[in-house]
Amino acid sequence: MGGIIRDIFSMGARPVAMLNSLRFGKLDNERVRYLFSNVVSGIAGYGNCIGIPTVAGEVMFDEAYEGNPLVNAMCVGLIDHDKIQRGVAKGVGNPVFYVGPATGRDGIHGATFASEDLTAASEAKRSAVQVGDPFMEKLVMEATLELIDSGIVLGIQDMGAAGLTCSSAEMASKAGNGMELYLDEVPQREEGMTAYEMMLSESQERMLFVTEPHHEAQAKAIFERWGLHCAKVGKVTDDGRLRLFHQGEQVADMPVKALVDDCPIYEKPSKVPEYYLKNGSIDTNGYEQVTDLTGALKKVLGSPSLASKEWVYSQYDYQVRTSTAVVPGSDAAVVTIRGTRKGLAMTTDCNGRYVYLDPEVGGRIAVAEAARNIVCSGGEPLAITDNLNFGSPEKPEVFWQMEKAVDGMAEACRFLETPVIGGNVSLYNESVKGAIYPTPVVGMVGLVHDTDHITTQSFKAAGDVIFLLGETKAEIGGSEFQYAVHGVTEGRPPELDLATEKAVQGAVLGAIQRGIVASAHDLSEGGLAAALAESSFERGLGAMVEWTPALRPDLALFSESQSRILLSAKPERADELSAWLSEQGVAFARIGTVGGDRLTISVGGHVAIDAAVAELRHEWKEAIPCRMQK
Repeated sequence: MGGIIRDIFSMGARPVAMLNSLRFGKLDNERVRYLFSNVVSGIAGYGNCIGIPTVAGEVMFDEAYEGNPLVNAMCVGLIDHDKIQRGVAKGVGNPVFYVGPATGRDGIHGATFASEDLTAASEAKRSAVQVGDPFMEKLVMEATLELIDSGIVLGIQDMGAAGLTCSSAEMASKAGNGMELYLDEVPQREEGMTAYEMMLSESQERMLFVTEPHHEAQAKAIFERWGLHCAKVGKVTDDGRLRLFHQGEQVADMPVKALVDDCPIYEKPSKVPEYYLKNGSIDTNGYEQVTDLTGALKKVLGSPSLASKEWVYSQYDYQVRTSTAVVPGSDAAVVTIRGTRKGLAMTTDCNGRYVYLDPEVGGRIAVAEAARNIVCSGGEPLAITDNLNFGSPEKPEVFWQMEKAVDGMAEACRFLETPVIGGNVSLYNESVKGAIYPTPVVGMVGLVHDTDHITTQSFKAAGDVIFLLGETKAEIGGSEFQYAVHGVTEGRPPELDLATEKAVQGAVLGAIQRGIVASAHDLSEGGLAAALAESSFERGLGAMVEWTPALRPDLALFSESQSRILLSAKPERADELSAWLSEQGVAFARIGTVGGDRLTISVGGHVAIDAAVAELRHEWKEAIPCRMQK
């Protein structure tokens, strides 16, 4: 968390929210429970101490991540356009300053270790893990923002992967300059550190910045007020080289461009995997029909991937700074922007099973679902950042997964007009059991133009009319129903038509902005049955649904067909919503009414699911806590 927060405030932005996307093995494994519990504790401890609300995220559990869990973090910040800072080492002769705690030997080779397959041999080379200090980070953040606000900073960058090496070389390269570093001046907390160790240390909470010589005293005074040491460790040069001096000797001299701009571009061999070809011939609609659909819904709701994540987010302070308008648990979080009637909607999304079964389609769906979640919260999708998690690119089948997933994401981003403004790549995510599912996590931010538009997924009042938008097909490949009930992940994922997706999202956002929508919920994992149940849980409001699809009831209720959204509207606005949706040319149906304390779903004139909302909610809410108590 610390590194991604520094990326935000080093640009001059005030961090306002944190999100995370987590992947673990199955919770019946004691080691997985240990990892899951401690990762959540680490996220909570850091975010709660530094005072940034953790407002949204997702967790998926699958055997594919058993030997290599994924922990992706996202930070969102606010900034005035004229205060944007860039990590540029400007001005030949200007001093370079180091600020933050002293450098130790922790994290040396952390970046290179992350680019190795996890084996018994690699475990022996594991670097010392960096220990983040949120209280130190808070001081560095506030001092850095004050420094930037003073207007004297010419360039600033945090020390992330590869520490001083990366920050110094990148800052020099962006300016077309060089840099000299005097390593004896670098604050050190361990004796006898070599130049090599200092340059590659990944000790946390450290920053590098450039200012003009006559601003040195002012910069140091700002950091002293916050109890931080600011050391002059180098200067900007005009020769395009990175030179390092240690104990009176020049110990390194290399072109900056060789470290940053002239790195090799790899075009690895690519091969369609055998599993992909095999899955193309699997008929996922040929499974024996499931008749106990109430029991199936309980299994799906009780699956840890779909179940309530309250056990996780109850450990987070998601209300600190008092700007959180929609807390964790709905389609997207919303944070208001003080002094305005605007808000920021934000979410993270990716279904690794979809991407595994068809990387290109799965990549498109990751972007589309994130946008759908933003729209259901009342926001206009703006842009994405991504965290591309894959196995070893040395394997042609994995490189093919990466190529196709990126192609799919790029296509969706172009179509939905959501540029990719940043991101990260995490490769070599493998264990002795093989590679993880390809997991290109999408983090998306949207703009709520008026806080009156903020919408959540829960049903609001008895008598409200329920609408289903989109077309439902027999598509259960990669679904939670297929995994939880049939015990497999196979076939092909749902199809996605981007034109239909854009039309549905536009229609829903327009309806929300017109004030004719009471609730909105994206249909994703678990399909219509799960979406109806989830919409009932917050207020305990049930629903009576009557629907006549041209599909088997089990396929219809648990299909994860894309571009579908569940809406509810007050009875007096239902006709207006129908007229609007017809005008927009999107498929929809009135399927029921909110009310009572039971969820009753009839398909084709026959009751398919009938259960008390409280009973379903218990299965959903207690799934993770019960497993964690083993």
